[in-house]
Amino acid sequence: MRMAGRPEVDDVLRRVSLFAGRAMRATPIDGGLSHHIWRVDTGGRSYLLRVLDPAVSDAGLGIAPEQEIDNTLRAADSGAGARVIEVLPEVPALVLEFLPGRTLHAADVRDPAGIKRIAAACRRLHAGPSFANDFDILAKRRELLEICVRHGLRVPDGYHDRQSIVDLIATTLSIWPLRSRPCHNDLLPENFIDLAGEVRIIDYQLSGNNDPAFELGDIAAEADFDPDQTAALAAAYFGTETVSALIARVRLNLILSNVTWTLWFSVHHGLLRAPGSTFDYWNEAADKWARATADLDAPDLGRLIDVAAGRPAHP
Repeated sequence: MRMAGRPEVDDVLRRVSLFAGRAMRATPIDGGLSHHIWRVDTGGRSYLLRVLDPAVSDAGLGIAPEQEIDNTLRAADSGAGARVIEVLPEVPALVLEFLPGRTLHAADVRDPAGIKRIAAACRRLHAGPSFANDFDILAKRRELLEICVRHGLRVPDGYHDRQSIVDLIATTLSIWPLRSRPCHNDLLPENFIDLAGEVRIIDYQLSGNNDPAFELGDIAAEADFDPDQTAALAAAYFGTETVSALIARVRLNLILSNVTWTLWFSVHHGLLRAPGSTFDYWNEAADKWARATADLDAPDLGRLIDVAAGRPAHP
């Protein structure tokens, strides 16, 4: 299985009614890891063309295109996402408003002021319309692991040896579940755009209704937060409801993020690696796993599990 080659952008643009009869300039944006994206300039305005590759969802690396389109529309309604200008379901593709802001990086996300603005963006998304599907990180891990086994894909050494501790974390998180919210579920720093001081959220490839503590834990994992930064993000999001059990829950979800996305990169490397791609998916899988194992081996993991479960912490 391989991703489709980059589609002919002119063929897609001819289908967009808004662009009919206009002179246009389309510039590819290469930051995405899966789908095909262009900036389109016409009539003194800019738009974003996002062409979805069905091979991504077929490989378990994203939700179905129709779900992503639906969720992108709902995220726009929440005010967290970009406005949707036109939908081309037969391609499938989306024309979005171009957000002329600054793409964030890990250092921006780790900044104390950035943490507060990111928490506000998540609250805005989570308060919006429910998404068309549900998402569970443990179910996604099982799905990706099955794909790896079925296709004989390489995973980092020692991955299968950690099943029992991952199961214990899963059991702990099931004790006091949080109300499901419409979540992005893949908030690496580059999916945040700073638009005049307000953070907006893009790219709903893995979106679905989910535990908001996973959303926060995933942010912390992707930006390599330390425990204090993770606690600050939880406090900025939960406000006066923040308790030690919620912070511990976010930190455990940070671990599950790295554990699961290790497999995402393993699958992408094994099934969808595009010829000539300069992105090293296998190196990214190894890096995620190294971060996961560091946390799984940390001396305070037992205390985190106890606190998240509502049990007294070890002295």
